[in-house]
Formats: sequence, structure tokens, C-alpha cells
Amino acid sequence: MNMILFEESLHGNVIPMADERAKHIVNILKLKNGDTFRMGIVNESEGTATIKDIGLDGIAVEYHVECKPKLYPVTLLCAQVRPICMKRILREAVSLGVERIVLTGSDTGEKSYLSSNLYRTGEYKEYLLDGAMQSCHAGVPQVVFANTVDGALKALGIATDKASIMDKTDVSESSSFREAALIMLDNVVGAVPLSGVDLKGVDKAVLAIGPERGWSDRERGLFVEVGFKPMLLGSRVLRTETACSAGLAVLLSRMGLL
Repeated sequence: MNMILFEESLHGNVIPMADERAKHIVNILKLKNGDTFRMGIVNESEGTATIKDIGLDGIAVEYHVECKPKLYPVTLLCAQVRPICMKRILREAVSLGVERIVLTGSDTGEKSYLSSNLYRTGEYKEYLLDGAMQSCHAGVPQVVFANTVDGALKALGIATDKASIMDKTDVSESSSFREAALIMLDNVVGAVPLSGVDLKGVDKAVLAIGPERGWSDRERGLFVEVGFKPMLLGSRVLRTETACSAGLAVLLSRMGLL
């Protein structure tokens, strides 16, 4: 842990000794009275904590807030893959600082992934926190779930019906995405390398990455119809988890954020 992160403010500024984070501070970091460590409250604050006392019941700290967490204006739209792979995707996407993650079912993906215990039990939240603590930042992205790509786009406020797409007078939430960089990574119809696109000055971006078997022709057509640009990371076919980390890193770099 590069930052000790909490989902809400500490009661009495004391970390209970039964808390795994307290055990980490004492047993792994081996901190003592007077020592400091990086601390944060999810999406609320980041700062430095000074240990005032280590007792049997808990660790009393003095928390000095330094700033509010910041996330990059990037949404990762990712098709569902095996839970073991999704755990890595979630952790790394949070580490890279995206502000939103949309997890969607897909035409070619395994349908059972949608009902995995990773989501039903809320276990996925542990990997979000782990990614934030690894990055030493307290920002944790919003996670949105959808059964289909159509539903994922609607959840983002991007119109998918032809009438709305053609209506130039529409001023709904979907209009806010007209000036955004909408990018679909795809080795089948992608022709433009993402690494060669200048995205500096772009207010926000959505990066869509498909499942292990790729997007279906229907999904590709839908993405293009609503304004996504098919792009490449290279000639190699990458695993979804690799494409997510590499794609986000290249995108953030082209936006001038890394």
C-alpha cells in the first residue's frame, strides 16, 4: 500500500487494531509513534497522517488534509472477461486514474461473467481500492454495469437509436459527448494507430475495448454509427487486460495527461 485509504472519515481519528490497515501499518510498515504515512478518504481528501499513539485498541492519528483527489476525464468501456482477468483490469484502470469504468456484456462474450460473484458480492470494490492505494491517490472511479453494448452507450448518455443520432437539435446529456474523443480499439476495422493521434485539448474521452473474441460486426457498426473512431494499438492481437492498460496509457499520453 502506497496510501492507506478509507471509504469514510475515521471515527475519533482512530484506526481499530482489528482493521487490516492497522495491522499493515504495524506489522508491514513497522511504523511507530511520531511516524507519518500517506492517507486518504475515498473521493474526498488526500494527505499525511501522523501517528500519535499505538494502543491495544487502535492507532490514533492526526490527519492533515492536503488536497482533493483528482481523476482523469476518461471512461473505460470494457467488455466482460473472465473474473480473474477483470480483477487485474479494474486494479490497473484505477491506478491509471480513469474517472469511470463501464463493464458490459457483449455479443461474443461469455454471458455467465455478468453474474459472477465478483460483482454479486461486491468483491470488485476491493480491487478498486487496491488500485487507488497502489497509485497513492484517493480517487476511485464510478463503475457502471450493462448487459449489452447498446445499454452501455445509453448509460453514458450516448444516443443509439437512429432518430436521436440524426436529430441535430438534441440538447440532452448525449450532446456532451459530441466533443469528446470516442475511440474503439479494434484489429478488424481499425486503421488509425492510437499512438499517432493528437488528443491534447480534448475535454474527455471514452475508450471501448472488446472481449477476448473481439467485438461482433453488429457492435462495431453500432460504435461507428454513434461516432466512435476505430483505432489500433498495433498489429498484434492483445488480451483484453493488456489492451486496457496499454490503451489507457497511450490515450492519456496523447491527451497530454501523462
